[in-house]
Amino acid sequence: MTMTEIATTNPADAASAPLYRLTDVTRTYRQKDRVVKALAGVDLEIAAGDFVTIQGPTGGGKSTLLQLLGALDRPTSGSVLLGDVDLAGATSAQLGHVRAREIGFVFQGFNLIPTLSAAENVDMALEPLGIPKADRAAQVAAALEHVGLADRADHRPGELSGGQQQRVAIARAIVKRPRVLLADEPTGNLDESMRDEILAVLESLCAEGLTLIVVTHDSAVARRARRRLRIDRGQVRDITAGRDITR
Repeated sequence: MTMTEIATTNPADAASAPLYRLTDVTRTYRQKDRVVKALAGVDLEIAAGDFVTIQGPTGGGKSTLLQLLGALDRPTSGSVLLGDVDLAGATSAQLGHVRAREIGFVFQGFNLIPTLSAAENVDMALEPLGIPKADRAAQVAAALEHVGLADRADHRPGELSGGQQQRVAIARAIVKRPRVLLADEPTGNLDESMRDEILAVLESLCAEGLTLIVVTHDSAVARRARRRLRIDRGQVRDITAGRDITR
């Protein structure tokens, strides 16, 4: 299925089918004279609107899985379906289209441009999409209001707290109205009160139907998810279901 055909998918089918379906996914890397298996035959389905956390030790495969889900990498073998599009076989142009329109990204570092206002930082996600400037302004304002920063639109990152900066980053990720939000340690640079503030924002987005997938080392964050995965040495276990999901 081509990228432009995604919008023509039957709504009833979309409601019943998982948003992501990974089948026998492996990802290997060569390190000097040995092969490292970052993912070892993963079978995974993620429903639209779900809240999933991914935990595990450093080097266990968390980032590899997130990169595959984010269309930033391809598996060595197996398929990674986002809707009806197999990211494993997509062209670079198709993957770029998916990243630009279907997926929002939030990182531990806020990655805001310090010389731009909050609104200008959010607008950067829309500029490449060919949306008229007037429409972009309305979408930016709505996104900032959604994260509780309508009154901070003209502030630069240095004038905002860490929690506020992360909310700007979330607004930037959701302004294009993606189907899924991938977050890599989104509360890692925040204290406990700011962590809970950001989690409340993310949970509210999920409640509205956005699929939320979060990599975290923080068990307090993981416990708030509907579904918890753990990855270690390429092996994935569904903690919530109490079963392994690697072959």
